Amino acid sequence: MSLILCRQEQVQHPYYMENLRIHIHSSQELCYVIFHHPLLVLDGFVDEHLIEFIRNELDMGFVALKLERWQKTNENQDELLLLILQECDYYSSMELTKYRQKLLNLRKLSAMEYTKKRADYLFHYGQYGKSISEYERLLEELKGRKLDLGFLGRVWNNLGASYARVFQFDKAFAAYEQSYSLLKNLEILKKMYDLTLLQPELLLKERYQTVIPDALKAEWDADFAETKERAAKSAEVLDLDELFKRDPIKRMEGATRMIQNWKKEYRSMG
Repeated sequence: MSLILCRQEQVQHPYYMENLRIHIHSSQELCYVIFHHPLLVLDGFVDEHLIEFIRNELDMGFVALKLERWQKTNENQDELLLLILQECDYYSSMELTKYRQKLLNLRKLSAMEYTKKRADYLFHYGQYGKSISEYERLLEELKGRKLDLGFLGRVWNNLGASYARVFQFDKAFAAYEQSYSLLKNLEILKKMYDLTLLQPELLLKERYQTVIPDALKAEWDADFAETKERAAKSAEVLDLDELFKRDPIKRMEGATRMIQNWKKEYRSMG
């Protein structure tokens, strides 16, 4: 991701935002990130490091002082984000009102819905290692609780998609299997089947084989062969984005990632 600079401030040490893999060079860029990515800045974003950046690099000492004072109170910490947006005067009052409502709507979500939404968002921006950590943490918290099986199935599905993106096919297969047991969705079964083609050591159990008609299996084989042929013409080993294009949380723009980036992300997991 890249940002369009509207005003280049004399920043000597840009602020690096890991979740988006970008360096912030100006107050306008900072506001843009806060405004458009609330799920990535709601919890813990405004910390000592950011405040020092605002004070020393953006030369906004008064704003930094306000942030420090507010941090010491027991009041709503979400107001810190709004304070930055207001002081930078980058968005209109109407836009700020809408943003405040967006924050309120996010805070109304249950803890498990919020965690899943954040994990989905991290996946959306290619932070597969982080999305894996979020999904697994959520699944651990859900153990032994009565909940919507559809919700649980979607969490397992999304975990499988995340593992597939970092080439952990065995773990992806296991997650998809959990998802299929809950959702009984043929598209999930197709992903499991595709993984057996990618990693022959993985085997579909007999009970899964029996629900796949021969005609459908032939269609899946043809689809996989076509995808593999297209991928062979690209710089990547396999176009997993295309292979898993039917994934429910697939909403990325320009989603293709180079293999080395994926492996780097996997190594940074946790």
